[in-house]
Amino acid sequence: MSGPLAGLKVVEMAGIGPAPLAGQFLADLGAEVTLITRKSGPADPTMINNRGKKSAALNLKSAEGIEAAFALIQAADVLIEGFRPGVMERMGLGPADVHARAPRVVYGRMTGWGQDGPMAQMAGHDLNYLGLTGFVHAIGKAGDVPTPPLNIGADYAGGTMFLIFGIFSALWERQTSGKGQVVDAAMVDGASALMALIHSMIAQGRWSEERESNWLDGGAPYYRTYECADGKFISVGPLEPQFFAEMVDKAGLPAEHKADQNDPGTWAARREEYARVFAQKTRDEWTAIFDGSDACVAPVLTWSEAPEHPHMAARGIFTKVGDVLQAAPAPRFDRTPAQMPEPPHAPGSDTEAVLKAAGLDDATIARYRDAGALT
Repeated sequence: MSGPLAGLKVVEMAGIGPAPLAGQFLADLGAEVTLITRKSGPADPTMINNRGKKSAALNLKSAEGIEAAFALIQAADVLIEGFRPGVMERMGLGPADVHARAPRVVYGRMTGWGQDGPMAQMAGHDLNYLGLTGFVHAIGKAGDVPTPPLNIGADYAGGTMFLIFGIFSALWERQTSGKGQVVDAAMVDGASALMALIHSMIAQGRWSEERESNWLDGGAPYYRTYECADGKFISVGPLEPQFFAEMVDKAGLPAEHKADQNDPGTWAARREEYARVFAQKTRDEWTAIFDGSDACVAPVLTWSEAPEHPHMAARGIFTKVGDVLQAAPAPRFDRTPAQMPEPPHAPGSDTEAVLKAAGLDDATIARYRDAGALT
């Protein structure tokens, strides 16, 4: 493996959502990530979250399967799991069990509601977690229902990124203490922390709880999307006065708008006016007009268009792993660049190899196999 995380060893318990993406990002940057899954099976090149990971299939309902899991965990720096609180404990793989055998392991726990609290045992998904934070209430058209923002806000921004942040904070602290610790990454925690700017504006009296009436929620006529003559869309976002002035000039809008950009009393009428103006040309015509400017205007691309855009293509933001189009590893490093990822391994295809690398001998592996622990 190459990349800035080469030498870091991670064990990931198979699951869905933000924990697999965290494992993917670590593998992308060179960590050796071993995915413990329930059973072997064929490779699936579309499972992008599993790219670059090794795979071990273990029967964790058997004592031998648990012992095999411990062998992998004891050889690792980090353990990642995304089950409901108590699941790992019931298997005998909870933090106390792990740290009794492997005190240096950083134990990363990913949940929606957190490890404690009255909702900790309830099921949920991104939209539910965002609903509890106030996040979703702010998204959508005025007078309409709140809009689900895909599953980025809680699962990935509030979940994956805070899990990784917590893991590396614990790894840094381990350099001093020599001990691992538990990272309790909850999506409701992370998503709430992401809204520091909004909380600041609320405290300053600059944010209304009414949707589409604020600076960043589509209320401002200079921070929203507009439909163009061809039915496609353009994104307009010049927040700063100098960028707004350039947008006004290039779009042919009235020059007097520059003087009262941030007067909410003008916003409703100007949203309608700007909509009429942007509807007069196609998306690509507007893109050409604003190309190279600081007006903060860019086309709204579809999933299939994005990889073909000249800027996206020039940076190589998308790549093909096998025949599957996906984002290349990010961020980038000048001395220790990440290699292009391998396709996902077939579930269980590395079981015996990773157990041997963890220090188990052939006889022990054979015993585990005979006991049905290797699935």
